[in-house]
Amino acid sequence: MDLTTTYLGMALKNPIVPSASPLSQDVDNIRRMEDSGAAAVVMHSLFEEQIHAESRQLHHYLSYGAESFAEALSYLPDLRTYNVGPGEYLDLIRRAKQAVDIPIIGSLNGISAGGWIEFARQIEQAGADALELNIYFIPADPDLTGGEVEQMHEDIVRAVKQSIRIPLAVKLSPYFSATANIARRLAAAGADALVLFNRFYQPDFDLETQEVVPHLLLSTSYEMRLPLRWVAILYGRVPLDFAITSGVHTHEDVLKGLMAGAKVTMMTSELLQNGIGRIAAILADMAAWMEQHEYESVAQMRGCMCQRHVPEPAAFERANYMKVLQSWRPDPARQFL
Repeated sequence: MDLTTTYLGMALKNPIVPSASPLSQDVDNIRRMEDSGAAAVVMHSLFEEQIHAESRQLHHYLSYGAESFAEALSYLPDLRTYNVGPGEYLDLIRRAKQAVDIPIIGSLNGISAGGWIEFARQIEQAGADALELNIYFIPADPDLTGGEVEQMHEDIVRAVKQSIRIPLAVKLSPYFSATANIARRLAAAGADALVLFNRFYQPDFDLETQEVVPHLLLSTSYEMRLPLRWVAILYGRVPLDFAITSGVHTHEDVLKGLMAGAKVTMMTSELLQNGIGRIAAILADMAAWMEQHEYESVAQMRGCMCQRHVPEPAAFERANYMKVLQSWRPDPARQFL
């Protein structure tokens, strides 16, 4: 059974790639991922705030006068303990490259224009085979237009791409009014792949302390439906590789992603919940399913469920929308209970 695929110009032994997560902070974990069958590993993200903190500029402006109001000192996490710093991050990439034979993909998280973009070149110099740009941005300013947000994304992608020679993947949020258009614009700006989609982690309220608290919920397979739909729409229409992330837990999820048109599927929640060894089990289940259904290779099934042969994807989606609304039927035996 041929499970090989390509992503960002790299030949991979299969389409399963652990996504950016705390698991990749440990080189031993990265070794275990390779041993279990991972085709590549995306390193945990380095944030532009951490890069600024290294130069002490961020610390100065955040702490100056902070004692004047009680909430200021606890508003942001202590970046010194939140994650490894830029120097340690580069060293981790170097050690990971020495420890494993699979590709290592760096991850850089930022949104503002500034010198942090130049750090992409240092990630390349540390040995990363590719870079994933994780653009996590909530446009909370009422004066900021949708067009300005899109232009901001395009400008950042172009600036990062100009600073490196390795392939660049861009991890996007699902909250664009014209996803297909921004995908095409980012391709023109230099992106080699899109990773769909970033999960926005929503805070919760503690009623007793009346504080905003972080509340991380791991994904479920249901969350895969959104990126699955968009990869199916964009495949063959935008000249990019596609990776599906969020909601990939089982071999069925991986197969669905491939049929939509994804080159790889990325997972974290499944590995956090059930262990890194799940990769091997999912690969075995994939091979068994493909043999049972007479597929000889991953390439044979890629894009078989995409919408590129549909003249009007929007009309197709509206038809599906109406079918979904009609698909629910109450149990006649229970409707009057």
